[in-house]
Amino acid sequence: MSPDLAIVIAAVALPFAAAAITPLFFRVLGEGTGFAGTFVALASFGLLATQYGQEGTVALEWVPSLDIALRFHVDGWALLFALLACGIGALVFTYSPAYMHGQAGLSRYYAALLAFMGSIVGVALATDLIAIFLFWELTSLCSFVLIGYYTADDSSQYAARMAMLITVGGGLFLLVGLLLLSVVAADLLGPESAFNLAAMLENPEAMQTALREQGLFLPVLGLLAIGAATKSAQVPLHFWLPNAMAAPTPVSAFLHSATMVKVGVYFVGRVRPMLIGPEWFFLFTTLGLTTMTVCAVLAVAATDIKELLAYSTASHLGLMVAAFGFTSVYGAEAGVFHLFNHALFKAALFLVAGIVAHEAGTRKIDMLGGLGRDLPVTAVITTVAALSMAGIPPFNGFFSKELLFEATVEVSHDVGMLGWLYPAVAIFASIFTVLYSLRFLSLFFGDRPDGLGRITSPPVTLLVPPAVLALLAVVVSVDPQLAVDTIVQSGLEATASDPQEMYVGIPTSYSPAVGMSMVTIGGGLVVFPFYGRLHDAIRGVVQQTPPVRANWWYNVVVDGLTDEGRWFAETVHNGLLRTYATWTLTATCTLALVGFVAADAVAPTEFGLDVTVPIALVLLVAVLGGVAVVRSETHIAGVLTLSILGFMVAIFYILASAPDLALTQLVVETLVLVIFLLVIEEIPKSYAIGLVRGVRDAVLSLVVGVTAFVTVIVTTSARPDGSTAIARYFTKKAVPEAGGYNVVNVALVDFRGFDTLGELVVIALAAISILTLIAMRTYSDGELTETRGDDGPTGSHTDGGRSGGNDE
Repeated sequence: MSPDLAIVIAAVALPFAAAAITPLFFRVLGEGTGFAGTFVALASFGLLATQYGQEGTVALEWVPSLDIALRFHVDGWALLFALLACGIGALVFTYSPAYMHGQAGLSRYYAALLAFMGSIVGVALATDLIAIFLFWELTSLCSFVLIGYYTADDSSQYAARMAMLITVGGGLFLLVGLLLLSVVAADLLGPESAFNLAAMLENPEAMQTALREQGLFLPVLGLLAIGAATKSAQVPLHFWLPNAMAAPTPVSAFLHSATMVKVGVYFVGRVRPMLIGPEWFFLFTTLGLTTMTVCAVLAVAATDIKELLAYSTASHLGLMVAAFGFTSVYGAEAGVFHLFNHALFKAALFLVAGIVAHEAGTRKIDMLGGLGRDLPVTAVITTVAALSMAGIPPFNGFFSKELLFEATVEVSHDVGMLGWLYPAVAIFASIFTVLYSLRFLSLFFGDRPDGLGRITSPPVTLLVPPAVLALLAVVVSVDPQLAVDTIVQSGLEATASDPQEMYVGIPTSYSPAVGMSMVTIGGGLVVFPFYGRLHDAIRGVVQQTPPVRANWWYNVVVDGLTDEGRWFAETVHNGLLRTYATWTLTATCTLALVGFVAADAVAPTEFGLDVTVPIALVLLVAVLGGVAVVRSETHIAGVLTLSILGFMVAIFYILASAPDLALTQLVVETLVLVIFLLVIEEIPKSYAIGLVRGVRDAVLSLVVGVTAFVTVIVTTSARPDGSTAIARYFTKKAVPEAGGYNVVNVALVDFRGFDTLGELVVIALAAISILTLIAMRTYSDGELTETRGDDGPTGSHTDGGRSGGNDE
């Protein structure tokens, strides 16, 4: 049964519509606007739930002429991610009114949060490549607004800019990869399916073969990997995520644990059947396991509870990326199941961190302890979520991590002598996962620090959302197969090349994966008593070695680009017309010549002398006039000689039977001559042109001349396939597609319209120039303007009390 277009469109559009009228909600409900957001999230959740069990593509035409439509594809993987976004969104909206009580700018906060939820649902369901990119970038835009919510806080603005630069920059790589993918799809599937990802995934093997045959497989794989890595905080671009903790805690729970940071992981799972292979395996397993290890170690060095959770999130994202990187079915199972499990326990832990900060007034780990006596319900929630994060059986995180271990063991038998590295690295990273999970849990036990003030019970609306998530984690822990059968299996079928029935449960016999879990848990318990020493050692290395800190590299690069940009701006925008002309003409000529070469438009051309004697004489006079302009000793002689060249062009048009062009040329030439004569007295009598600048101007003049010459050759030598091909095509299409009454009518509108527009622009510019020159003559006398060249002042000039002109 196919999905319902109206329901799918409504589920995506509803959050955006609610975001647009949030100011009205806030005017009526005030801080209770968060509960309106809860209603919107539950409504979208309900609409999507009605599509459960259905699969197919629905489309709303967008740009029919380019075969671009708002296509949405519904399957288990899309519904899993979209339902997580709406479900956790509803809990975050419920949590926000109490946590954000008394804050300014709440209308902006809720509007951005709603738009973000709609963007995530859009990414999950969109199958048109253009729509995927637009929703992808909308998540970055909303994240920028939410991370920078505290507009007066420098650290908040710094973090927002960092997140925007990294994720949007990665999105540009993604865009190029998607466009390359569309080129291959257009050749293989036809233009109507060029942007349809669902159509490409119907035959993933054929798409991969086509990519390899065209030499685009590795470029597409690399570009898509960069886009996914930036969004999902993979090493070495992981550092934006811990900095994003400057956002309010509900934002961290929603964006940076459960949804936005998983967009990259989701996309990796989506394109996995089409790109899976040896290169895929090496790239994503290496990237994921590196991120999993590095960020787990950095989480142990954290001093702030949100910083700890941020690094742990990046580490678990690495686990998911690595899981999807393994080509076995265990990898796909681990990726899909852990995406679901992680959303439950990590969102709960972030909301717990918000409760702790809200009630204890601090997020510093060293200043917290014994919280369980004052916050018993929160302690229970934390126990469930933290043990799930650690992968302790029988909690839900254990089952998906066990699948990862299975994938590493299987691949270790297939890749030769170094195969043992995969399970070894997974064990090492998982030991650190146990350590930081137990450290977070220990905040609720043990002695209470002396400096910790009185802690009161949190409002019910702060407790209910994490309690719901913890309860769901308990349900999955008790019966993991229920979650698999309900939603995970359908997600697996969309991400695995060879899906099979998935079965999970507590192991009843020994296996290598069970042994890895035993080593992981046992190692974490043995090392935990020495957590303080390990924390200090790691933090000491990070603090005393600046290049190890990712922020250091970011600051160096950004500050360097800022300084270079400032220098470049001062060099280009120095107020000198000569400088502006140099940069503009150089850039224009470069782009034109490179474009001709790239389009293979420059080819050997045979030049003939098929001209009459009069035309040859006129052109000869024009060439001599051009030489005379260069050799003129005075401005007036140069201007008059230049006008001779212009009049020769007009005569050429007359001899070439183009009197209308000749008339236009004569008018323009006369107008230019008048303008030059008006400004001639404002130009200095001599120029201080040094050798370097003279050579530069000469080279630029040659480049401009060559560009004009090549442009004329390329445009005049272009011919259609058949002398009347274009005419026949235009005659056939003109009336039905242009809406005219006859061919002449359409030709006048289509072509003469451009000509008339250009003439109007020229006339308008000329009129403005003349008015400006006339106005300049009315300036007061006695003003002195210094004339300067590129290298500094070259003297001043006065004439009858009027100001001297600038040599530029």
